[in-house]
Amino acid sequence: MFDLPKYGDGICLARLMALLAELGIDRERLRRVSVVVTGSNGKGSTAAFCASIGKAMGLRTGLFTSPHLYRFHERFRIDGEPIDDSELRGLVRHVSDAINRLSQRRNDTFGAFEAQFALACFHFQRAGCQFAVFEAGIGGRYDPVRLIGATVTCVASVDLEHTSLLGNSLPLIASDKSDACAAGGTIIYGENCRPLREHLLAYNATRNVRSLFVRDEIIISAEHQTAAGQLFDLHFGAQDLERLEISLAGGFQVNNAAIAAMMFLCWASRRDVTSLAAIPEALAAAVRSGLKATRWPGRLELIRHDPVTVIDVGHTPDGIARALAGLHQTYGQDGWMLVVGVSADKNAEEIVARLAPSFDLIICTAARHKGGEPQQIAAAVRRSNREATIHIAPTVADAVALSTELAKAQSRKIFVAGGLFLAIEYATASSGGSVQDLDFF
Repeated sequence: MFDLPKYGDGICLARLMALLAELGIDRERLRRVSVVVTGSNGKGSTAAFCASIGKAMGLRTGLFTSPHLYRFHERFRIDGEPIDDSELRGLVRHVSDAINRLSQRRNDTFGAFEAQFALACFHFQRAGCQFAVFEAGIGGRYDPVRLIGATVTCVASVDLEHTSLLGNSLPLIASDKSDACAAGGTIIYGENCRPLREHLLAYNATRNVRSLFVRDEIIISAEHQTAAGQLFDLHFGAQDLERLEISLAGGFQVNNAAIAAMMFLCWASRRDVTSLAAIPEALAAAVRSGLKATRWPGRLELIRHDPVTVIDVGHTPDGIARALAGLHQTYGQDGWMLVVGVSADKNAEEIVARLAPSFDLIICTAARHKGGEPQQIAAAVRRSNREATIHIAPTVADAVALSTELAKAQSRKIFVAGGLFLAIEYATASSGGSVQDLDFF
């Protein structure tokens, strides 16, 4: 969409600050209306939950996420609706012109993600958004979202990912993502960050940043499945929000929903909600209806009923392990076959090791976009599960045909996992679409 490299040269903050100024972004207003979602897994769902609550509150709400699944337009939403073609074309020209002017004055190379972030800021400002949710790209310290200066952020989860940029340990990665929060703000940490609690409390204390952890200060109880989704109770301080309902599958989505609810309540109250005497009725109602209304594709998504086919776009070991647990929790443990593929730039051995032991029939394939060699995936599968029957499908279209044939012949269900590109290409091909038409960046 932008004629730019994926990443610019070096740290982006200075050139991006200049771009926001060139576009006339009111950064103080941007700070007031915005929250930021960071983390290794669960960012998109958490951001979607939070934006849905804002909309339910009657606020004109912007949502910036990445990557998109099917169309680039999905990255920029207002009140749940993606930007339309003509408006997007006009904004791309406007931002591109600003970048060209700056490039003539600065010895800097802008990256495409930086341009997208600036476009979102301009789009939401021009539309008069009263609340905006920004999903970080990779980290927090040097990510474009750092320039928002948000005083309410989250780390939805932490996993070993992008270690060359973020650090080679979980404490380093969690610290980097925490830096998206401005001094004096509040960070909501997801459940799997709890082992890092002591480190993060000390790290954040130097900037007077309050740290709230799911399952510690933020208590979840009474979780159970329903025909429509999941129910849970949320407790914090003296407050109780009971029988909150979400439709997204997987127990990890309760974590994401709890984070989103707390983020919005912190933002709306401008203070630590754990010390509030009472939650205003309108806020409680917005949380309840916003969570229930949230839809977010690609996360344990049922894409076909005959044969039953579920896809998941998780692409880190921890995210995939969570998805597998959610698959069994939601759809049952028996009768599954696995279609697996891993991007060439990911650790296939580690990802496959989380998946393969749970399946006795596995099809290895490669996404058209960045897919690793199916034979190498199959070798990793064999090392993790010597008893499984393994098939190799050279393309995703081949994998769709073979998995459908085997599932119907053996009364199996199909789980498609290993990475975003595989899951979306499989969903596209299975519905008769062309994977060649997909443009992931």
